[in-house]
Parts: sequence; structure tokens; C-alpha cells
Amino acid sequence: MGASQPKLVCTLGPMLHYVSIRVSDLERSAAFYDAMLGPMGWRRQTDDSEAIGWGLVTPVFFITNREAPHPGFGQVSFRANSIPAVKAAYEAGLESGGQSVAEPSSPPSRGPGSYAARLSDPDGYEVQLAVAPD
Repeated sequence: MGASQPKLVCTLGPMLHYVSIRVSDLERSAAFYDAMLGPMGWRRQTDDSEAIGWGLVTPVFFITNREAPHPGFGQVSFRANSIPAVKAAYEAGLESGGQSVAEPSSPPSRGPGSYAARLSDPDGYEVQLAVAPD
């Protein structure tokens, strides 16, 4: 009998440090993200004349007006803790200037336990709010 092979254990922490998007109107976009992220427990962590950052404990999502926004596609997905949080965030986003892309639902293509909604922010970035199994 040979020696036993060592067991490999892989533990990955968060893969992203932060996300930052450029917006055309900082205050308009700030009101949208305040309303949409609040139901999921996110709060403003930083706020100055050129950038605002949100997070649960530390800022991980930022909007900035430091440079003009560039045309192109952009999408951000925020994890929610519950279906009611997805629904509340989606409704708050719509009431704050967002446009519906996909109403809250359980898309069959995402598998059991998934629930998501998508909307576009005032600059046209697509935002997803999702509950998904790990």
C-alpha cells in the first residue's frame, strides 16, 4: 500500500475587489442606487463631489463622474438575501428612474432556487438583483 495522497482544499474569497461605473449625472444616479440598494441592506459608505460608494460594511460598488461615460454595454449583478429583498429593490429602482428589463421571477434556465430581476439605471447600465444557490 502506498502513502495516502494529500487532500487538496481550495477556499476562495471574494473574486472582485470593487466595481466602479461612470455616470452622466452623479446625483440622479445616486438617488437611483440609494433607493435600489437600500432594501438589500447596502448603504452609502463614501460620498464626495466626484464619487459615491455603497456596500454592506465597506464600499465595493462606486459611481463616479470623474470622466464622461463612454458608450457600451455594462452590467452589474447584486446578490440579495431573499426574494422579498429582490422585489423591494426592483420596485424602489423603478420608482427612482430605472426601466424594467425583466420582472422578478424564477428563470428556469438558472436552475432551482434562483430568483432574479433586471432593470436599467438612468445611464442605461443593466442591473440584476438576484438570489441564487451557492
